[in-house]
Amino acid sequence: MEKKLRVGVLGATGMVGQRFISLLENHPWYEVVTVAASPRSAGRTYEEAVGDRWKMATPMPEAVKQLVVMNVNEVEKVAAGVDFVFSAVDMTKDEIKAIEEAYAKTETPVVSNNSAHRWTPDVPMVVPEINPEHFDVIPFQRKRLGTDRGFIAVKPNCSIQSYAPALTAWKEFEPYEVVATTYQAISGAGKTFKEWPEMEGNIIPYIGGEEEKSEQEPLRLWGRVEDGVIVKAESPVITCQCIRVPVLNGHTAAAFVKFRKKVTKEQLIEKLVAFKGLPQELALPSAPKQFIQYLEEDNRPQVTADVDFENGMGISIGRLREDKVYDYKFVGLSHNTVRGAAGGAVLCAELLTAKGYIQAK
Repeated sequence: MEKKLRVGVLGATGMVGQRFISLLENHPWYEVVTVAASPRSAGRTYEEAVGDRWKMATPMPEAVKQLVVMNVNEVEKVAAGVDFVFSAVDMTKDEIKAIEEAYAKTETPVVSNNSAHRWTPDVPMVVPEINPEHFDVIPFQRKRLGTDRGFIAVKPNCSIQSYAPALTAWKEFEPYEVVATTYQAISGAGKTFKEWPEMEGNIIPYIGGEEEKSEQEPLRLWGRVEDGVIVKAESPVITCQCIRVPVLNGHTAAAFVKFRKKVTKEQLIEKLVAFKGLPQELALPSAPKQFIQYLEEDNRPQVTADVDFENGMGISIGRLREDKVYDYKFVGLSHNTVRGAAGGAVLCAELLTAKGYIQAK
């Protein structure tokens, strides 16, 4: 790419916003030129606005420290200086819907980490290796919004990344019933242990709204585009429990699966390690070379050993074995703020750029 595209990050001071900032440092296609946040942060430099709340393991990139934070509500002003934006705003669902549509209507593509538009019928919710064809609804969305280049695209919930890719790899064997329990890191709530000391040595068996997302969002990924909208798949039926655990980064899932077709463990593993998609074929900058790894050891995947596989963009699967009640069971692991949040959104943006949906203004 001759000239880097100018990127804005909405909600730049929060945890996911910070992850966007860190992942986009030295990106070959994109340059962060604008950071926007709530009115209380506006007018200060990014370094001042974040203060001692920088939550990433790597230092704040020098290139963003002196950027003056803009008011995210001043849509026209923010949009004027960027080619597209990543959205990680912390607002109510209705407010997020409204502000993301407002940015799209300024002819600014919005790639969102938020859940507000995940069920808007003509908004694609995409894991690039799984359902890139859902970007085909963008022209229909543009028609509804009255835009030529503006649109909204979203990525799905962080929790499903630890098991949905495996189920996708096994699609030909027709999984039809899934039971999953997710063990979710505290960064999924935007917290560190310093901010949430009561999570140390503790689990909380409830995460608001998470079980419904974990059961329903995979069905939208596996759905089809019909008459300009996405129609969700009917199966497999998924039931899920979501538990908050004392881990900083990394969502683990224990899943049980019934298949309509007879399949061996060896066939299932073969499908996992061979599974790839458009990001791998196009060698996109953030794409993992190996999307899913299978670990043979009985005690893997582990958060400490495996969460950063492929820089946090890969999925780790282990403990695949036959089950007495279901056909097979396995354990999956994904990085919730990289693949499951900002990294997944960056990969979506790269694929949208490669397909010509995101271009310089």
